[in-house]
Amino acid sequence: MADWTELTRGFYLEGLLVDGPDIWFTDVTRGGVHNLRTGQTVLPERTMVGGLLLNADGKLLVAGGGGVDWVDPASGASGTLLTVEDGVNEMRSDGAGGLLFGTIDLPSILKGEKPGPSSIRRLSTDGTMSVLRDGLAFANGLSLSPDGQVLYFNESFVASRRFPVGEGFVLGEMETFRDMADCDGMALDVGGNIWLCGFASDHLVCMSPRGEEIGRLQLPGPACTNVRFGGEDMRDLFVTVVDTADAQKLADGVPIKAQNSAMYRTRAEVAGAPIARTAFRLG
Repeated sequence: MADWTELTRGFYLEGLLVDGPDIWFTDVTRGGVHNLRTGQTVLPERTMVGGLLLNADGKLLVAGGGGVDWVDPASGASGTLLTVEDGVNEMRSDGAGGLLFGTIDLPSILKGEKPGPSSIRRLSTDGTMSVLRDGLAFANGLSLSPDGQVLYFNESFVASRRFPVGEGFVLGEMETFRDMADCDGMALDVGGNIWLCGFASDHLVCMSPRGEEIGRLQLPGPACTNVRFGGEDMRDLFVTVVDTADAQKLADGVPIKAQNSAMYRTRAEVAGAPIARTAFRLG
């Protein structure tokens, strides 16, 4: 069993981002983007933040209601990169400086209603936005394979998916990668294996690119929203653990009043793959 160390607690932790010694995270209901090492909080009024990503200039991209904002942790300057009426959840670089992201119907979620369809979209560095796939149940974690030929995508409440990526970033036919209705966040290791976590699963699942389960790692809690690699050798493994009852409260639009969520760290046997940065001109 893994030896987990608790790093911090909150109401519903999400949005993990590891950048050298800095570990950024969000608390969906409390708001703000927090730096574990320094104690710094940026965009304290920003709630329902599901995704963080680094730009090439060190600015943070922050996804949530209304789209994607950016903030400079050094100066506090901030602005809007992208406006999406419903909201944006997880993000990744497209490998060419642009942004891949999933949309979600946050207004309905906040009212405790069934959300409308999600989509996967791409924002190029020239500002062109394209819809890669729509009509999805709920957009969550996503990652590009190391060679850029496959897009892995967690369609929460249905299954973990994958798409072949063609010329011009056209997605091919969607395939079911793993039957996992509670699929949430994901991370890739240096071998191209995919680590999946679930909002009703007490373990991480490691999948090979061929779609075979090759490992499991027991978690220090009943469910997990996010997983990231970090540390000098990229073998530190970070997770944000939540309570399954609180996950249901979030879906129902019910306030979460207890700090049942926590971030943990352990050591992995394999190193993680670095997450590419976007290359937008911000500010």
